[in-house]
Amino acid sequence: MKNWTKIGLVLIGLVSTVSLKTFAAADTQNLDQVKAKLQAALGMQISSIGDAPVTGLLQVMTEKGLFYTSQDGKYLLQARIYDIEEGMRNVTEEALGSVRLGGLAEFKDAVIEYKADKEKYVVNIFTDITCGYCRKLHNEMEQYNDLGITVRYLAFPRGGINSSTYTDMVSIWCSDNKQEAMDNAKAGGTVASKDCKTKVAEQYAFGQKIGVNGTPNIIMPDGSVIPGYQPPKQLEEALKAIL
Repeated sequence: MKNWTKIGLVLIGLVSTVSLKTFAAADTQNLDQVKAKLQAALGMQISSIGDAPVTGLLQVMTEKGLFYTSQDGKYLLQARIYDIEEGMRNVTEEALGSVRLGGLAEFKDAVIEYKADKEKYVVNIFTDITCGYCRKLHNEMEQYNDLGITVRYLAFPRGGINSSTYTDMVSIWCSDNKQEAMDNAKAGGTVASKDCKTKVAEQYAFGQKIGVNGTPNIIMPDGSVIPGYQPPKQLEEALKAIL
């Protein structure tokens, strides 16, 4: 009798294992089908797809931002999800924050940095050399640095990669002295034409992916975003609040 019991338990274990593997395979197959369906319908690449915080929805990360879709890919949502039971925690923003920080790590050697002598904080800022508030922020760089704020610039030419601003920003990133070239451009000077391999296009694409649609766009150390210009003291207070 004991032997039959053991055999029964083994069979149950095998059936359970096979069932789980079959379910996982079917689930993966469904995700692949939904991914293909959405890519065909939207005309954009999907970098990841998986369960959303809300039952019945999938979370979709695309080259144009984060979306949610029904399990069959029939319905598409662009929204913010908040957890009411956890003090209106912005679950969507947390997901985007992780993507932002992961992407920034890939560009750590491709930014133009204005380092504070007594560094306390580091912010990454998507910038455009023709943007008025970007120039205002840049003109106050010494004040940011004096407060211990290091600024790292990423390129976001608002006119896109076929614009003259994009060409100028490539030239800046190709300059022997990138800071000097950036200072000159932000002051309205003529940008000396240069060409080399840069990550300006990749930075622009990354900005689009994480929802940047204007400049300056400030990425905080925790992955959160402040869209638009912030005076030095105000930015310092915002940094103190999260660190």
